[in-house]
Amino acid sequence: MNHILQLEPLTKDAFAPFGDVLEVAGAPDKIINQGLCGRYHDCARIDIVDGTAGISLFDATPRSLPITLEMVERHPEGSQAFLPMSFHSFVVVVAPDEAGSPGQPRAFLTAPGQGVNYARGTWHGVLTPLHAPGLFAVVDRIGDGANLQEHWFDTPFIIEG
Repeated sequence: MNHILQLEPLTKDAFAPFGDVLEVAGAPDKIINQGLCGRYHDCARIDIVDGTAGISLFDATPRSLPITLEMVERHPEGSQAFLPMSFHSFVVVVAPDEAGSPGQPRAFLTAPGQGVNYARGTWHGVLTPLHAPGLFAVVDRIGDGANLQEHWFDTPFIIEG
């Protein structure tokens, strides 16, 4: 039998144990570019071990609900930020670490325009857009060595809206 996960709205407080929510909210920290641009400064902690930060582009196939969650992954050598390049929601799955394995997963639905930065070592699901295009800019560690650990669940979870 599958376990059921209900989607939660993505908020900074709910996501804080797992990383940063990237969004434009409230007044900008600074007004720049001749007064025509608000800068929301230093929104995420880029945490890289033994490598450099790089920007990659990911083009993911959209999925539809319900979604079967069979595995999560983590990156022990660096944080990983996902910035959507379209104004669509996507599903974010995270789980706390419990002695080297993922604990109970949580599933969030982003608001259009929100991105996330997974803290280094955070268990998370794979990139899961709900609409095309599934195009994202990703800021993460570039370097040699193993930076991917996967965990496959004995019993899958089903993510419902």
